[in-house]
Amino acid sequence: MTRGKQKIEAQKKNAEKNQKSKGSQFEARAVALKVSCPICKAQLANQNQLNDHFSSKHPKEKAPAESS
Repeated sequence: MTRGKQKIEAQKKNAEKNQKSKGSQFEARAVALKVSCPICKAQLANQNQLNDHFSSKHPKEKAPAESS
């Protein structure tokens, strides 16, 4: 019966581990995305990504200056 007890303990341990790892990715994403494109409202992480976005998606427009 030793294996039965180990199995139950392993199941409890795995359940606790899986429960801790679950979280909302929407919250983490909202914290990471700080800059948004004024034209198409795409959310980006930083000013460099905004500049790259403008050069590829809006080549005729000028990227806005960095606002801190």
